[in-house]
Amino acid sequence: MAKSILSGIVGWILAIAIWLGGLALPQLLPKGTRYSGTRGLWIEREVQTVAHRGLSGLTLENTVQAFELAGQSEHYGIEADVRVTADGRYIIFHDSDLERIAGLDIEIEKTDYDTLRALRFKDPYADTDEEFYLPSLEEYIEICVRYDKQSVLELKGDMTLEEVCGVVAVIQGYGWFERTTFISFSAENLLRLKEGYPTASAQYIIEEWTDENVNFMIENQIDADLRWDLVKSRRVKQLHNAGLQVNCWTVDGQLCAAAMVMCGVDFITTNILV
Repeated sequence: MAKSILSGIVGWILAIAIWLGGLALPQLLPKGTRYSGTRGLWIEREVQTVAHRGLSGLTLENTVQAFELAGQSEHYGIEADVRVTADGRYIIFHDSDLERIAGLDIEIEKTDYDTLRALRFKDPYADTDEEFYLPSLEEYIEICVRYDKQSVLELKGDMTLEEVCGVVAVIQGYGWFERTTFISFSAENLLRLKEGYPTASAQYIIEEWTDENVNFMIENQIDADLRWDLVKSRRVKQLHNAGLQVNCWTVDGQLCAAAMVMCGVDFITTNILV
C-alpha cells in the first residue's frame, strides 16, 4: 500500500513538473518558433499585451500577414520596427540587413526603397510556399488604424532629427500620433523625438539596469521598456513612483508572463500570448 501511495505521489509530481515545464518552455525557445495558436495569460490582470513584430508566433515577423493577424487578435498594440532606406524613405524591418530573413546580403540603409519593396522571399522558419515582402511604414499604420490598435513603433538605427520628424509626419497623416508609442534602444533617437514632439509617448528599451539608464528615463520622463529578466517588483515600483509606465519584452512563457504581472508591469510584449 505504501509503495502504491508513493508511486502515485511521484506520478503527480512528474505530471505537475511536465505541466509547469510546458508553461515555461516557450521562454527558452529560439527566435522564429511557430505555434499552432495563441496562448492565454491565464492570470487575472490589468496588463496590456503588445504583439511583437506582429503576431510573429504564427507567421513571419514584421510582415503585413503578421500585422493583420495581430489586428484580428485581442492585443492592445502592434509593435514594428522602422528603418530609413538609402534614399531617405521608411520601411518596416528589424535587422540591419536581409541575411537572417531572406538569405540576402543586402543592407537596408544602403539600398533604395523601391529595390527593397520589390523583394519577395519565403519564411525561413516555416515550411510554406507563401511569399512575403517588406511593408511600408504607411501599410503598418493603416493596419493599426483599421483594427484600432496602438502603434508601438521602434526607431531603429541612428536617426537624424529630420528622419525622426519624417516618421512622425507619416503617422500624423493618418491622425494616429496620439495612438503611437515610439520606442528605441537609442537614447539619442528618443531625445530627438522629444525635441520635436514633447508630448510624444516614448519608451526606452534597455538590456541593463544601470543608474545611468534609470536616471535618463526619470529625468526625461520617458517610459521604460525592460528586457523581461530585468523586471523586479522594486524596480517597477521605483519607475511607477517616478510617474513612468513599464513595458517588458519578449515574454512568451505563461509562467514568465505571470511573474511579470505580479511584478506590476503595465505592458507585456509577446510573440504568442494574448
